[in-house]
Amino acid sequence: MGADLSQRLVPDELWELVAPLLPSFTARPQGGETAPCDERAVFTAVVYVLTSGCAWRHLPPTFGTSPATVHRRFTVWTEAGLWRRLHRVVLDELGARGEVDWTSAIIDAASVRAKRGDPHRAESG
Repeated sequence: MGADLSQRLVPDELWELVAPLLPSFTARPQGGETAPCDERAVFTAVVYVLTSGCAWRHLPPTFGTSPATVHRRFTVWTEAGLWRRLHRVVLDELGARGEVDWTSAIIDAASVRAKRGDPHRAESG
């Protein structure tokens, strides 16, 4: 993978925040160890997929890791709550530097149509 692309997607400063948050991988239940790989390359590939809209299976080989490994790690990291924790760490870091402007915010919401019928009537089942 090109150093320029890697640095642009995951600069050293971001990687220093990410690395301690990544879960470690252990032996798989079916036996054998998880193949060692460059975690930064995998994380960078995930960032590439998420920011470019590229399909996992079309991940360029320049990242040095297979699309299956990248997707598998993304799934494990998501289940481990990495993205929520990373969001918090980045906000804390930016806040400590005074680089977060809390004077405005965007709130996203969804509306759902109410059920029809008498809300006071108990449903029988």
